[in-house]
Amino acid sequence: MTAPAHPAREIPDSAAFDPGTAAARATEAILRDTLHGPHRGVVVDSPPGAGKSTLVVRAALELAEAGRPLMVVAQTNAQVDDLVVRLAEKNPELPVGRLHSSDTDPYDKALDDLPNVRKSAKAADLAGLDVVLSTAAKWAHVKVDEPWRHAIVDEAYQMRSDALLAVAGLFERALFVGDPGQLDPFSIVGGEQWAGLSYDPSASAVTTLLAHNPELPQHRLPVSWRLPASAAPLVSDAFYPYTPFRSGTGPGDRRLTFAVPSDGSGPDRVIDEAAESGWGLLELPARHTPRTDPEAVRAVAAVVARLLERGGAAVSERSPDPAPLAADRIAVGTAHRDQAAAVRAALADLGVTNVTVDTANRLQGREFDVTVVLHPLSGRPDATAFHLETGRLCVLASRHRHACIVICRAGVGELLDDHPSTEPVQLGVTVKFPDGWEANHAVLARLREHRVGWAP
Repeated sequence: MTAPAHPAREIPDSAAFDPGTAAARATEAILRDTLHGPHRGVVVDSPPGAGKSTLVVRAALELAEAGRPLMVVAQTNAQVDDLVVRLAEKNPELPVGRLHSSDTDPYDKALDDLPNVRKSAKAADLAGLDVVLSTAAKWAHVKVDEPWRHAIVDEAYQMRSDALLAVAGLFERALFVGDPGQLDPFSIVGGEQWAGLSYDPSASAVTTLLAHNPELPQHRLPVSWRLPASAAPLVSDAFYPYTPFRSGTGPGDRRLTFAVPSDGSGPDRVIDEAAESGWGLLELPARHTPRTDPEAVRAVAAVVARLLERGGAAVSERSPDPAPLAADRIAVGTAHRDQAAAVRAALADLGVTNVTVDTANRLQGREFDVTVVLHPLSGRPDATAFHLETGRLCVLASRHRHACIVICRAGVGELLDDHPSTEPVQLGVTVKFPDGWEANHAVLARLREHRVGWAP
């Protein structure tokens, strides 16, 4: 059993910590190693909302300006399109290539309005451009006579090592940027037969890369610009014990207020608690339920509806004037797709539209003002590996800028104690710490401080 990849690190004392200076210093060190370092790879660990995309765009621009054409690898088409738009915004004169599939509607049509972006399903059509972007799946089918000098791999922790192997021959040097606390790479088959092997195809690209190249420089982004001061300590301690981070804002920098006072109901009381503290737990009576627990689903919908009906307004460092809490700034997170579908139906019954409702997998990388979460273990008779996965809870607890409200049946603490972690120990496999059992207990302990009991 190997030790964790990162030694424990201390965060500077808050009195002396300037988030802007710390983030700038980290970015400069990353760019220095990327552009001028002797190593063929550079790894960057990033907490939620630390500016991964901003770093990727800046590194791409600086490499291009230095006369070093590069390829950019992302994991989804949405991520690729977002990076293309960001590059065009930063430098409208930069020739950018968007390599896409031959499928119908293969890219965001907003790219058609960008004159500096050339789009094609054939890599040869994009030869000679300063930057070419595509998904790992598309790059795997590309053949080149001469490899790119540089590559940037975005969301590298969500890329399987076999996907990295498929594109590794396309470039000479690479910058790998990702979030180690998010969901592990997706695989439709079990990987137990490869566990502990250096060539485990189901392991993340970064894990395999560092196993074979431990000398590569590793950096971390020390500041989350998304998570508020109320959330960063919990998320950092529970999910990033070896790469701690701080919020880029202080306790009084963000406020969430409501024009309509509370009606005294459970949803209103938990909304007020979350507006005050950043966290809220709406706890329903203990009960074993179907996965699409009707009462819990209705409770989620009721909280969302009241957030809108009460005329919420958010004040933050982005603007001194209150910004209305609109439906598109609220998200609902679930563990399963059928739960998300049930919540959408319940919201439609209440006349609520434009609220994002999706699973943790699909919310990954996104940001909202307020999130409402149906706890993965709510109403369950057991705690499976799926529901205890650390990355799933991390994603659900780290999408918000102002407040996170969790809806859950009572009894999760007892459920966790009845189902301690029983994952088999695999020789040669890096221990993932904390495990889901410990992370769930840490989050639950904090949520209990902001508990509102409700029997609908």
